[in-house]
Amino acid sequence: MTRLQNGQSFPALTVPAIGGGTIQIPGTLRGSYGVVLFNRGAWCPYCQAQLAGFQRASEKLAETGIKVVALSVDDEATTVGTIEKFKLSFPLGHSADADKVAAVTGAYTNETPRYLQATGFLLAPDGKILNAVYSSGPIGRLVAEDVVGMVAYLKSKA
Repeated sequence: MTRLQNGQSFPALTVPAIGGGTIQIPGTLRGSYGVVLFNRGAWCPYCQAQLAGFQRASEKLAETGIKVVALSVDDEATTVGTIEKFKLSFPLGHSADADKVAAVTGAYTNETPRYLQATGFLLAPDGKILNAVYSSGPIGRLVAEDVVGMVAYLKSKA
């Protein structure tokens, strides 16, 4: 399994959206800087803290021109509960196929139960990867403040 590298185009992923339809990644983010977050599930306190942190930073992210999308293997009802609990305003995909996502992105997975380990990507407006953070366990992940800082720096150098 090959991990994605900076400068590569993020591969096409489609995950179910709440209430029907799908979330197309990176298409949903195209034209803006984008953050893609894979989380382990609603049971993981570190994942919940990361999602809540990105929600708390939503105004600053929007001001900086950054869109966020997240996904997990959780079913739709569990995902709705996470959205409601943290009042998430960014798209959160559900029922992701851990094996398919791992095959195209190189994300680490857990065997039993089967889920994706925390993985995060910062994408340029053209869908190319600016930063990839792969975690093989619960800690080590993108932080909203770091994303805002990196994009602000990149924009200042453009």
